[in-house]
Amino acid sequence: MVINTNVQAQQTANNLNTSSNALAKSLSRLSSGSKIIAPSDDAAGLAVSSRLESQLKRLDAAINNVTNAISFTQTQDGFLKTIDKAFRRMAELAMFAQDNTKSADDLDLYNQEFAQLQQYITESASQTFNSVLLFSNTDLGVTIDSDGNSFEMPGIDLTNDTAITDSLANTVDITTVANAQSALTKIKSSIDTLAQNRASLGAVQSRLNFTNEQLTITKENLSAAISRISDVDVAEEATMYARFQILVQSGTSMLAQANKMPQSALSLLQ
Repeated sequence: MVINTNVQAQQTANNLNTSSNALAKSLSRLSSGSKIIAPSDDAAGLAVSSRLESQLKRLDAAINNVTNAISFTQTQDGFLKTIDKAFRRMAELAMFAQDNTKSADDLDLYNQEFAQLQQYITESASQTFNSVLLFSNTDLGVTIDSDGNSFEMPGIDLTNDTAITDSLANTVDITTVANAQSALTKIKSSIDTLAQNRASLGAVQSRLNFTNEQLTITKENLSAAISRISDVDVAEEATMYARFQILVQSGTSMLAQANKMPQSALSLLQ
């Protein structure tokens, strides 16, 4: 029995310190929702989760790019749909103008609407989406994954395609039966070309929609993987927290008892 060194108290204090640190860490995990509070908790898991989180951020950006591309093609199709209606109306007017019972004044009235539709189509062909031309011969790249890979959306050119522009020239009118017949031939060619452009655009939209769906699924899987590595299991951690609370409380009580043990030596001195 010794007085100067209370080995039992030191051991109890060390156990109490260990339990207190474990309790503090458990409290931090529960309050933050994260399993990894310090790099030493899981060095490998921290590295993996960091890379996955970086990939997830890039994936979010790719999804945003694809979504913008879908909006771009939807805007394109909106214009193409109305341009198609305008061409069909022009074809109808050209047919009306081939009626030999119509007077020159009648043909002039038809031609006024015909010219307005020509102007509408010409102006629509130069519209933009966020300052980017909707219709040009330039392909647009769209990122499709977190690594920056992309595919090219083929450009739809309405300003340099002769099948379209031939119907829009100032010399094309329906002021005479002969002119109306010539105009109708050109308009039919424009309608065929426009149909092909819309079909091509539909194929691009389909691919973008599937790409967006795949990116969303990949994002879900990455989020689940990160969660398994870094997110705390609240039920399990709450159980550990209760255990460490009991250990701290009992350790505190036992330290008080261990500090009283040297006092028994006084009985030998009496």
